[in-house]
Amino acid sequence: MTAQHEDAGTDAAAPTASTGAPAARRRGLSVFWRYWTASTVSQAGDAVTTVALPLLAVGALQASAFEVSLLPAAQYAAWIAIGLPAGVIVQRLPLRGTQVVMDLLRAAAIASVPVAYALGVLHLAQLVVVALVIGLATVVFDVGNSTFLPTIVSKDELTARNSLSSASTSATQLGGPSLGGVLVQFCGAALSLVVDAVSYLVSALLLWSLPRAAPPKAPAERESTVALIKEGWRFVAHHTVIRPCAAAATLTNFILGGLMALTPVFLVRTLHAPASLVGLLIAAEGLGSLVGATLTTRLVNRLGSARTLVYGTFAGAACALLMPLAQAGWGLLLFALGSMGFGAAAVVMSILTRTHRQTVTPLELLPRVMATVRFISWGAIPVGALVAGGAATALGNRGAVWVMCALAFLAPLALWSSPIRRMRDLA
Repeated sequence: MTAQHEDAGTDAAAPTASTGAPAARRRGLSVFWRYWTASTVSQAGDAVTTVALPLLAVGALQASAFEVSLLPAAQYAAWIAIGLPAGVIVQRLPLRGTQVVMDLLRAAAIASVPVAYALGVLHLAQLVVVALVIGLATVVFDVGNSTFLPTIVSKDELTARNSLSSASTSATQLGGPSLGGVLVQFCGAALSLVVDAVSYLVSALLLWSLPRAAPPKAPAERESTVALIKEGWRFVAHHTVIRPCAAAATLTNFILGGLMALTPVFLVRTLHAPASLVGLLIAAEGLGSLVGATLTTRLVNRLGSARTLVYGTFAGAACALLMPLAQAGWGLLLFALGSMGFGAAAVVMSILTRTHRQTVTPLELLPRVMATVRFISWGAIPVGALVAGGAATALGNRGAVWVMCALAFLAPLALWSSPIRRMRDLA
């Protein structure tokens, strides 16, 4: 969770001939591991909030399925609001300072919830505003974060390094919701959110320890923000591989947004799962993501990246159909298996498409290309959440889960109908 080019600052500008390369490599590794630690700690806190925030709405505020859907909708609506200009922001502002401020802003927002709960003034509107503030800060943060890795590793290492980063994310998604469920069970949902606030503070401290450096090739001030955004948009829209990959990611995120909104209510009110078990069931997606991240490099070597992408998304959609079949008791295993399979496919897609964008995009365009793709694909999450909330009102919780899981087949169809179907490798 560090700035885009923080490791390439003036501290490493003049290495000696005999020791410069090893010293620069050690400094680069030090920067990477501090970045990785900050990211992992913060993501673990986020995973706790994934369980605690909706359970707080369901339990303390008696929120309906549609009201719960407003929380992920508000958080990811930020990508619609500032997703496109975020790429320009990342290039024009001091990255280390910007990301530290984003961490502190998120810490303050999430900490306000247990304070309001303790004072007896907590309202659903506050939870929605907090989700929106966290989302806005995360947009700027993530765009800078996604352009960092290609500056410290070679192109040949990108798939493996992205797999490592995704595996770390999956591990936090696996352990975080489980921890969140236990904390909610024994400490209450509001107090559990303190863990996320502390994680942001730890991340900010680690980021502040990194060397300060301005991003290279910042766009000239005379270039308008609109012109810069259009340049990134055109690159994505005209690229024969990035375009269908972005379409498939958008459809997948639409489904994920819907399931994000439906899962807590479906598990608690339809399947009658206790809070501690809700955390474990949500963590099943993280387990699947960890498996997918671990196997991605091996699958690519055996099948090729394009074939792995197409076959994986079809398999993930098929697994998703197990979730609405779940029942109380041992039938909850069907939900866990379906979530694992869909999560594994989603992370394989994320690794392969992100690696491809990082490989083929010119470095000076990369922040804007990343922002464009995330604006499109992550902007689908709040739409999916709201559609799922409306579907739950009309069809019931199980009916809405059926609709979302059936629509999961649209993502592999988007890839199958593109030139990717005839490729072995994306690049």
